[in-house]
Amino acid sequence: MDRLAEAIAATPWVDTHEHLLEPATRARGAGAHALQPCLDFALLLCHYAQDDLTSAGMPGEARAQFYDPAVPVEAKWELLRPWWERCRQTGYLRAVAETLRALYGVDPDRMDAGACGRISAEVAEAGTRPGHYAAVLARAGVLTCQVNTLETPLFMDSGQPELLLQDLGLGALSTAVEVQALRRRSGRAVGDLADWHAMIDWAFATCGPRAVAAKSAAAYGRRLDYGPVPAEAAAPAFARLLRGETLQPEERRGLEDHLFRYCLRRAGERGLPVKLHCGYYAGTGGMPLARVRDNAADLCALLRDFPETRFVLMHTGYPYQDEYIALAKHYPNAWIDLCWSWILSPGACVRFVREYLLAAPDNKLLCFGADYSTVENVVGHAVVARHGLGLALGGLVRDGWLTEGQALALVPRLMGDNARELFGLDAGGRLRRA
Repeated sequence: MDRLAEAIAATPWVDTHEHLLEPATRARGAGAHALQPCLDFALLLCHYAQDDLTSAGMPGEARAQFYDPAVPVEAKWELLRPWWERCRQTGYLRAVAETLRALYGVDPDRMDAGACGRISAEVAEAGTRPGHYAAVLARAGVLTCQVNTLETPLFMDSGQPELLLQDLGLGALSTAVEVQALRRRSGRAVGDLADWHAMIDWAFATCGPRAVAAKSAAAYGRRLDYGPVPAEAAAPAFARLLRGETLQPEERRGLEDHLFRYCLRRAGERGLPVKLHCGYYAGTGGMPLARVRDNAADLCALLRDFPETRFVLMHTGYPYQDEYIALAKHYPNAWIDLCWSWILSPGACVRFVREYLLAAPDNKLLCFGADYSTVENVVGHAVVARHGLGLALGGLVRDGWLTEGQALALVPRLMGDNARELFGLDAGGRLRRA
């Protein structure tokens, strides 16, 4: 199995999903974004890790102090220490631990206030260092990242577009319906639904050629059972929305259904894959699991009705993974993305890869996206993902399902070639269409 481990270690990732803040945002310092509350070692435990800390019972007051830039690092370590010990084995904290080890030379099992101080000094200085993102991603073995920005509606005009490829956000066009923001951005008037159709067309024409995909996270707020609603049925609700009136739930739902399907047609026409959040909810205390359970079944109508649109179903639908293997096996236009999954539940992700490869075409499995806002954490997630991929492929070889040669042939496809083919990327992971 040494050859397999060596191949995985030597093969770079094409990273298909991040929420990385722009380097310019990082340089603006603590508080520049909600996901950048501080610039010390606590930043590494801001995105996702704090969910497990919260779930373990870390009090809200302690969390607030931990992320407060004015609180001394030594005090932060004392706030964290008991909860670090309770969560150390989870995927979220494991990714942080591997980042500490790989980037800062710190043994995560021997963390102390002194180590936190040294890490904090490096975190604070790194954000102003030219080329910091490129250097960190190289340490992670990542060629390029695909970023779903959380900083602006629709699309981020990145300062590093070849490294940080951007998704076109469908939320502003179809569920959030951010009329004022898009009016300002486009300079276009919006007086009725036909004008909003024209706005969607403008967005795809203007941002589409520079976008790597279109992305929707609407599953955080609704089911994915988007029905066919004609324009004449949706127009009155849109007119009321423009007047600032509150729509009834069924009115709002019908309008979203119509607009989302309109966006799917435009994405299919332009050859843009559509990424859909599926499965587990980030955060704590608010996940309606019944809705998560229904996601896979709800998607069948979209996969059937838009056969020319390629759908990327994200996060394996955890904790309902089996259904997503069935979707990829049955629908030619369904791809599965393991982004976030390696740290969400490492064991479940290893099982998913093993079971997927014995059931569905291997060219439709995308195997890495760290899903982080802070670039340093990509390093730790990449370590976890490489280990997990090795366990999955190695187990298939050990159990006689694959030969070692077959497993070795899968490595470049799963780590990069499948993403290159789907998203139209060159050998370096850059967008060919741009």
